Amino acid sequence: MQWFENEEFWSLLYPRLFRDRHFEAAPEEVDRVLALSGVHQGAALDLCCGPARHSVSLANKGFRVTGVDRSPFLLNKARERAAGADIEFVQCDAREFVRERAFDLAISLYTSFGYFETREEDMRVLKNVRGNLKPGGVFVIDVMGREVVASKPCHTLWEEFPDGSIFVEHNQTLPGWTRIRLHWLLVQQDRAHRFDFELSIYSGQELKEALEQAGFSDVQIFGSLAGTPYDGNAARLVARAVVVD
Repeated sequence: MQWFENEEFWSLLYPRLFRDRHFEAAPEEVDRVLALSGVHQGAALDLCCGPARHSVSLANKGFRVTGVDRSPFLLNKARERAAGADIEFVQCDAREFVRERAFDLAISLYTSFGYFETREEDMRVLKNVRGNLKPGGVFVIDVMGREVVASKPCHTLWEEFPDGSIFVEHNQTLPGWTRIRLHWLLVQQDRAHRFDFELSIYSGQELKEALEQAGFSDVQIFGSLAGTPYDGNAARLVARAVVVD
């Protein structure tokens, strides 16, 4: 079982990964995605949608939304949050979800890309997204860029929650700088839960080249969803890519 298939990971760490401030920020993040993409109506794919914080905001904008995630726990949270909204939720691995030429907009936000062990699997995801978009469709992806990781002076963080639990995170870049290993420790009263996992990390140029190899055109790289430059001040690695047939 790979780390993202472990439902205990999502259930135990849900309060840390998806806080009130993350949900409160979603409408503004969606506004920025729409401004960056230039897409303001139609069908939208929220890939690895998690608890639907962006799916709900897209639906509130009038989009026909499909949220895809492989975690039953997160999809249950998504359905609870989306109660009353007309959103289709699909339990599926991102490597397997195919619905050709069905969407005007696709998003993958909050570092929901790079979970798999090989870049060939990452490419499979990108090619699926490309095939799922209509001609003229736009893909916006937001990840943790290699340059941003390299700029962080501290690789170990800890935080205490109001309930007294403690969360410790240690990040280690692997040789070659194509992967990052994360060690997460959650201490709850007299119990400790440890999760060790890896992610692929891309430089801005590598992500651009991967999207072009997947068949996208007019690929642009930014340092935030607001469209700021991908430079020494970048907080994220964001790409906008278009399907041209």
